[in-house]
Amino acid sequence: MIFEPPLLPCTFLRRYKRFLADVRLPDGSEITVHCPNSGSMRACQPPGVPAWITDSGNPKRKLPHTLEVIEVSPGVRCLVNTHRPNGIVEEALAAGVIPALSGYASLAREVRYGAESSRIDVLLSDPERGQCYVEVKNVTLGLGDGLAAFPDAVTARGTKHLRELMAMVAEGHRAVLLFCVGRTDITEVIPADDIDPTYGRALRAAAAAGVEIMAWGVSLDAQQVRLTHPVPVRLPPLG
Repeated sequence: MIFEPPLLPCTFLRRYKRFLADVRLPDGSEITVHCPNSGSMRACQPPGVPAWITDSGNPKRKLPHTLEVIEVSPGVRCLVNTHRPNGIVEEALAAGVIPALSGYASLAREVRYGAESSRIDVLLSDPERGQCYVEVKNVTLGLGDGLAAFPDAVTARGTKHLRELMAMVAEGHRAVLLFCVGRTDITEVIPADDIDPTYGRALRAAAAAGVEIMAWGVSLDAQQVRLTHPVPVRLPPLG
């Protein structure tokens, strides 16, 4: 995915009120930008680090700029705009980047499904292979030593999505939970049981029920972001 409009460099100062962040521009001025991330952004918002924003070019928007990427430590970038992963995954699927999800005849986004009135991020369909329901989650919580965890805040919505995916498997369809790992320093993903134990239990139940759990890492710079490599997902036994 090419960033369009192009990313603009800045310095990240602070995030507050969930969807607001202050940044400093190269000329020294400070502005408030939209922060499209409903999570806690733990471990990915150190003050005073390089960051990148986009300018919508829309003067009617209350906050014309959007926070996209933060350099959480030297050389390590993190995609914090949670509106991006679905498009990144769609682009990768269309290009055949993920072999386990290739070969389907059609792809649709945001399709209504399930008993709990959900929308699936990506629905893959094929006359011979049937349907594959793909739920995408953005992973930004780094724990150090290459380890990442999901979620970074309690997510009742995420747990609901796991129930919906399990129901699709029970109906004979294929269902996949795909973690889009938006940090460039991650080599393994685990459930954040200390943050949301309910989600952790649901994730293990989903895996046992036949929901496929996979993660893919990204290549991320000021010009583009794209899925490039699989990342192992580990589900350690609950204590």
